[in-house]
Amino acid sequence: MSAALDWHLAKALLEWQVELGVTEAICDAPIDRFAEADETARPAPAAPPAPAVPASSGLDPAAEAARLAGAAPDLQALSEGLAGFAHCELRKGARNCVFADGNPAARVMIIGEGPGREEDQRGLPFVGQAGRLLDKMFAAIGLARTSPAAESALYITNTVPWRPPANREPTPDELAMLLPFLERHVDLAAPDLLVLMGNVACQALLGRRGILKLRGKWQTVLGRPALPMLHPAYLLRNAEAKRETWADLLSLQARLRELP
Repeated sequence: MSAALDWHLAKALLEWQVELGVTEAICDAPIDRFAEADETARPAPAAPPAPAVPASSGLDPAAEAARLAGAAPDLQALSEGLAGFAHCELRKGARNCVFADGNPAARVMIIGEGPGREEDQRGLPFVGQAGRLLDKMFAAIGLARTSPAAESALYITNTVPWRPPANREPTPDELAMLLPFLERHVDLAAPDLLVLMGNVACQALLGRRGILKLRGKWQTVLGRPALPMLHPAYLLRNAEAKRETWADLLSLQARLRELP
């Protein structure tokens, strides 16, 4: 019999398997499925087809999301409504519903893409390596999620609140389903300026992708000025793009100074 795995090695192997998307454990002993099937199984008689269920009899997830979001009188109620929304497949594989972080009174609201592994574990947006870079980026123009003053604070959320499997991008259907919650989130937080971090946020709120072309160009989203920017995760892979990001940060700072 082989020696037992070191606890730390076993834990690392398990975390790696979870990262790859493994959801079930296999048996310790092998099972010979061929030995179990000595006799040729006779095909079961075909069951009569189930009667078709009219689509109108089922719940429309997007309509239900719009109803729940519209009924939320404040951010706390919206957070609870989103956490209890059972119609999105993304929530089934996620540990936490990642709602927001920072100061809800901030003049600047950042909208990211979706939670990564660390965000899913901790239930907060932008807390991994990309999050630490984001904090440094905005600290360079005097903004921080920990600031109690609205003028120097950040409020941060994501386009989708649950981590997609294997960090894949949300599908168009998932984005459309969850959009009412995001729109209500912006409405209740009422920031002066929005920052759209990455392609997913731009796709959801602008209906367009192509962040390399969109970045740095002010848009109007939900009646508010919005600045598309490169996601910090992209900057970690493409350090040469930090010059463009610095220009975008200065543009944001200048726009803030113009506010009354």
